[in-house]
Amino acid sequence: MFGYIYYYDPTLIFALIGLVLSLIASARVNTVFSKYSKVRSYSGITGAMAAERILHSQGIYDVRIERVSGRLSDHYDPRNKVLRLSDATYNNSSVAAVGVAAHECGHAVQHAKGYAPLSIRSALVPLANIGSNLGYILVIIGLFFTAKTGSLLITIGLIAFSCAVLFQIITLPVEFNASSRALTMLESQGILGGEEIKGSRKVLSAAAMTYVAAAATSILQLVRLIIIAGGRNRD
Repeated sequence: MFGYIYYYDPTLIFALIGLVLSLIASARVNTVFSKYSKVRSYSGITGAMAAERILHSQGIYDVRIERVSGRLSDHYDPRNKVLRLSDATYNNSSVAAVGVAAHECGHAVQHAKGYAPLSIRSALVPLANIGSNLGYILVIIGLFFTAKTGSLLITIGLIAFSCAVLFQIITLPVEFNASSRALTMLESQGILGGEEIKGSRKVLSAAAMTYVAAAATSILQLVRLIIIAGGRNRD
């Protein structure tokens, strides 16, 4: 029954690659954000002020703007229609802060316009939360059972984890589109211009790479689980 024990797991290389990618992306976004947090925008508009102007320019008046603690904890909550800006963004008039605030507005605009990838991502949230944790556990547990029971657990685990991977993949167009909208709105509203737009683009591009790293990491993890499951079948 308990006939499968892994003494050496060469697939750990996939986990290590994912970890390295995540660390590089995180270091990059922190470095770029810190740099442009010191560059004050000529307009002097804070992140909160920029968010309000952008939302109103798009005819959006039912989204609240709130301050939330933390650094780079900015996010848009589509269920409650709340745009939450971190301490580093809310009252800050830097190029970085205004860019991040505009990016979150991009998500609010996506929501208001029914942007399909955002709707799909929102629908995947429950499955992704369950799959990212339960999927991995089911695969590992399945390794210790007989062929029939073990195969069933592994299959369910792989399907569950695939939902988490799909969530990470669909997140990419959502984030890139929000950044594209943000830069366009910042320029059209005269909030940032010239070199400021370039600086803001660098901040948003660095932030986007964290999502790319997350997607790559989840794919590598799925490949790892598939290889481990395949090794069990060969045994």
